[in-house]
Amino acid sequence: RPTARPGNLRAVWQALRDEAMACTRCPLHGPATQTVFGEGPLDASLLFIGEQPGDQEDLAGRPFVGPAGHLFDTALAEAGVDRARAYVTNAVKHFKYAQRGKRRLHQTPDVPEIRACRWWLEQELDLIRPRIIVALGATAARALLGKPVTISQMRGRPLPLDDGAEAWITVHPSYLLRLPDPDRQAEEQARFVADLRMVGERLHALA
Repeated sequence: RPTARPGNLRAVWQALRDEAMACTRCPLHGPATQTVFGEGPLDASLLFIGEQPGDQEDLAGRPFVGPAGHLFDTALAEAGVDRARAYVTNAVKHFKYAQRGKRRLHQTPDVPEIRACRWWLEQELDLIRPRIIVALGATAARALLGKPVTISQMRGRPLPLDDGAEAWITVHPSYLLRLPDPDRQAEEQARFVADLRMVGERLHALA
């Protein structure tokens, strides 16, 4: 990290966020309400990447404040990880959806959209320089690693990155919300909490 005072870091981040608010790098900016940029402490050792803002995030302008965000908060608390000390962002900063009557249904970002938005993610990572980066879901993992990955093969272990940080891959909390069987949902949520607990323990060990 450059020897900038925290105030300078905040100014750089604010300028970056302001610039992102006017982003037209891909067509998703058109129908979306606003850019949803990352948030959290700029000296965070832990950074989470989600897929994209959902309906509530698009309206609020903040990441992980909808149903998946509430599940995420619950799982973090259960794992003993303090969300307030982590930076949270998304691979894609605009909500991609299909309109069905009054409802806006989530659609998965495609590769050109992920690539177009990767510039913003790289700026965030370069500014914050976390020790551990957790990719929540396949879109986030692809944005971070630059290639498609299989979560089941990658989860539960650290992946060294070129800048010295570690990547960890797990599911996105929205995946848990979509599981129709309550027993399966409880089982997968326990696995998710276990992944987050491992990340917390690893962060403690690195500190």
